[in-house]
Amino acid sequence: MSKIKSIKGRVVLNSKGMWAVEAEVESGQGIFSAQVPSGTSRGKYEAIEIEAKKAVENIEKIIMPKLVGLEVTGQKKIDEILIKLDGTENKSKLGANAILAVSMACCRAGAAVENLPLYSYISQIYMVETPASFTWVRPLQVFPCFNILNGGLHAGNDLDIQEFMIVPQLESFRENLRIGVKIYQKLKEILKTKFGSLAINLGDEGGFAPPLTKTKEALDLIMEAIKAAGYEGKIKIGLDVAASEFFEEGKYNFEEEKKTGEELLKFYQGLIKNYPILFLEDPFSQDDWNAWQDFYNSLRSYGIIEKDFFVAGDDLTVTNLKRIREAKRKETCNGIILKPNQTGTVTETLQVAKLAKKFGWKIIVSHRSGDTCDNFISDLAAGIKADFIKAGAPARGERVAKYNRLLRIEGELTLP
Repeated sequence: MSKIKSIKGRVVLNSKGMWAVEAEVESGQGIFSAQVPSGTSRGKYEAIEIEAKKAVENIEKIIMPKLVGLEVTGQKKIDEILIKLDGTENKSKLGANAILAVSMACCRAGAAVENLPLYSYISQIYMVETPASFTWVRPLQVFPCFNILNGGLHAGNDLDIQEFMIVPQLESFRENLRIGVKIYQKLKEILKTKFGSLAINLGDEGGFAPPLTKTKEALDLIMEAIKAAGYEGKIKIGLDVAASEFFEEGKYNFEEEKKTGEELLKFYQGLIKNYPILFLEDPFSQDDWNAWQDFYNSLRSYGIIEKDFFVAGDDLTVTNLKRIREAKRKETCNGIILKPNQTGTVTETLQVAKLAKKFGWKIIVSHRSGDTCDNFISDLAAGIKADFIKAGAPARGERVAKYNRLLRIEGELTLP
């Protein structure tokens, strides 16, 4: 076994040029680090990120004294201590960024002690309380969702929907990545031809941010790129609407109109009918439960939910057990976005994944808009056998780091 010798905190930069938190855990196996990303579009119920400098102080002055001497392989015990040290429901005392950085670094240290790849170690922890039906799939079957066109808070254009994602449907991760790159480059050519060089400027997550105002215009351009790349019929589309960002006084300020939940519902139904939509993420505000219920029930009544389509909660569910149980009880969605920094520890993240699996929901492991080159979520997605991962466009170092890690994982899983 290997005990924690020391823990250090450090302030680092994320992809938006903002300060983020890194933790270093030293054990007998060496030094292991982790960096925590930061979201732009944040659900109001997610765990609290505090100022980075203060988070680092909390790591070194409050967290380290309580964890030194513990076995790094005791992930659950470590996380329980972190949760108790904070003592708040939303990690507002120590900061989710401080707590998660330490939790992730300890997870990496534990994997080293067990001489396992991180994804295998995560799987080992995950399966302790997971039904025996959980089995590895070879090759890796985590489908990437590439955010190739940005809007909302992630871009400087007038699109209300935040993320336009393509989801290639081939069997191997490598092939899906190859296709995603090709469509991304085709879209770049199309945008440059139609709108000029300024249209290929990038948003926060590496997708293009052309001067568009209408959702259907963006979808038509993506469909044109898919056709030009030669992959019609092999690509699905996912949309992160992030509707909480344009919800005000009971109405949705969408495409220069004030829409009711019912009007927005009909708009989505039209999209699903006319485009190969696989999922909608946060189609309504985080507190507009009635609209969520109406939408989900309308899709179910038409049999759409059963036909390769799902509704995912992000701001609605915020990787939180209580919110997910409520979403299930009210029949609002059948998928979740899994973001470790929304909850604060590795253990809590895995508990949420287990509950979603129990419900039969789809799981999309996700990055954040202000990210770093830390690729922990790639191992997380493989370790829990998530259905999907979204890490942005196939461009920019902090996004590519996740996809390249998954390529390596797939290579290891396909070895004889």
